Amino acid sequence: MPSPFARALRDQHRDERDAPLRVHGDDECREHPVEAFYFGDPTGDDALPWIESWLDGPLLDVGAGVGRDARYFQARFETVAVEVSDALVETMRDRGVDDARRGDLFALPETLPADRFRSVLIRGTQLGLAGSTDRLRGTLADLDVVTRADATAVVDGYDPAHPGTADLIGYRDDPRDGLARRTIRFEYAGERGDPLEFLLFGPDRLRAAAADAGWTVAAVDAPSTADTGYYRAALRRGQSGSPQ
Repeated sequence: MPSPFARALRDQHRDERDAPLRVHGDDECREHPVEAFYFGDPTGDDALPWIESWLDGPLLDVGAGVGRDARYFQARFETVAVEVSDALVETMRDRGVDDARRGDLFALPETLPADRFRSVLIRGTQLGLAGSTDRLRGTLADLDVVTRADATAVVDGYDPAHPGTADLIGYRDDPRDGLARRTIRFEYAGERGDPLEFLLFGPDRLRAAAADAGWTVAAVDAPSTADTGYYRAALRRGQSGSPQ
């Protein structure tokens, strides 16, 4: 059976969702904004111009959800969208994503050809699901395998140094500088999913992990409206610089 998260998004697409998608963290619970987060018009996203300036095709959109961003980018250059959930892959195809495939962020070389992509997009702070700094480095190193020598990547995360990050549902302190943790569970229509364990890392921690994996953090964008320490980062394989 699909996860509660995937079921809720699939049902939203089918106009069959009759229950909220909730996110739990310890003793706290909030409703997760399904339609606004995953089905909105990407051109209304203030982040889009910055993100797009760092991307080129062929693009790999990892953890693409229901294909909101993939549908936008595939009109501009070749885009491959991957999701770990079969239900979400099916939903992306129903919504018109040209190349939607099953794939795992933490096992990309096992399912994708080497040296294939010019850019990678990993939104939704899902890179934090690496869970440890070692696995974070390993995941970034895996991107080397499936990307070209001049590749770029855009990722996002939460900076534990920002005071608002501690207000995230499921937030937990970590004694190490620049790191924190977050544990959440999704619930939909009476079913609660397995815990999702995130490692939260600030830009400096990301720079260190990227350098060890053959990438450079070329730019960081922290939206002025973000009150949770949210930020975006653009990476280049092996070098710094600005988009061409």
